[in-house]
Amino acid sequence: MHPIAGGPMPSGDEIQDVQRVTWAGLSAGWEKWDSVIMDQLGPVSTAIIERLGIADDQQHLDIAAGTGEPGLTVARLAPRGHVVLTDLAAEMLDVATRRANAQSIANYETRVCSADDLPFGDATFDSISVRFGYMFFPDVAKATVEFARVLKPGGRLCSSVWARPEENPWTTIAMQAIATEAVLAPPGPDGPNMFRCAAPGYVSALYEAAGLRDIAEWDVGVELVTRSPAQYWEMISEHVSLAVAALQQAGQPARERIANAVIAKASTYEQDGKVRIPGMARCIVGTK
Repeated sequence: MHPIAGGPMPSGDEIQDVQRVTWAGLSAGWEKWDSVIMDQLGPVSTAIIERLGIADDQQHLDIAAGTGEPGLTVARLAPRGHVVLTDLAAEMLDVATRRANAQSIANYETRVCSADDLPFGDATFDSISVRFGYMFFPDVAKATVEFARVLKPGGRLCSSVWARPEENPWTTIAMQAIATEAVLAPPGPDGPNMFRCAAPGYVSALYEAAGLRDIAEWDVGVELVTRSPAQYWEMISEHVSLAVAALQQAGQPARERIANAVIAKASTYEQDGKVRIPGMARCIVGTK
């Protein structure tokens, strides 16, 4: 879906349509690998929630909520409060609903909407979380203004993005192997991609432009833990958007070569009978 040379850049609506289809297609992989993903991203959810200071009657908005975190954890921490989970893909929110039902969480609702056009009134929420959503918004500045609009005065926005590729071998070892076999179209500098917000200060500048104050950034380490190098590859190939898209372009022999290369590389991260591959996220908080 990348523009051809000389062709028009895709519009925000076109980008959103692609995102919606992409994440609808990924929802089954996210549900299948739920426990592994939740363990990997758990430290980031914890960091976000700590900075938001959740009261027991918190009114919370989780943007790009996907399969429901950190929003469902906030709902558990705010039994007298209410959490709204939003996402572009209804299929991801369906997974969130199943997860909520399994945990007997009822003080939440889901809304399918885009981050830069929220169907909520001004000053509705005490807090907003955006865990790994920023990279995919067609218009990050417009989305941030929307977040500020629906926050109550004194309310906090906390988001997380991925730091640089070299700090995230949990995804780059797979992508490097894929790149040797498949032609990966380079992402546009401002188009959606996993590391688009990696530069220090990138999201803070968006917060500042939207009028937020007391802005802080800090890094949070994560670890992807799987039972074996083969399980690592199976998981990445089923839930990481870049990998899934690239593998669809590759023929069977190429896919086998990619798998062998990734499994060999992942085996260098084995310890104590598990594969532990590190990563680094950046969290950003600001107050209205």
